[in-house]
Amino acid sequence: QVQAGQSGGGLVQAGGSLRPSCSASGRTSSSFYIGWLRQAPGKEREFVAGIRWSSGTTNYAGSVEGRFTISRDNAKNTVYLQMNSLKPEDTAVYYCAYKIGALGRYTDWGQGTQVTVSS
Repeated sequence: QVQAGQSGGGLVQAGGSLRPSCSASGRTSSSFYIGWLRQAPGKEREFVAGIRWSSGTTNYAGSVEGRFTISRDNAKNTVYLQMNSLKPEDTAVYYCAYKIGALGRYTDWGQGTQVTVSS
């Protein structure tokens, strides 16, 4: 069973940057993915970015591609979400999540971190 803890987030002006992180512990497999989901007020939770733990292969939602970068530090068992050129529409609670297999569904660990982008 894999557990995780989040940190980061906060308040930033439009055009600014933030880098939340997610530290995982426990056994993983070659088909283990870590990703980020977000949920804005009044909206459904949506996928933001994901990374395959074993290979480092990444994928992004179209709305953040080119602005956000997901990366991992194997030695620290930590995944980072570098968020640049933030927009007010990026304001949401961000959740670290995991899935098993490329076709799996992301499940968050229940923690979340608030990201607020002011205009």
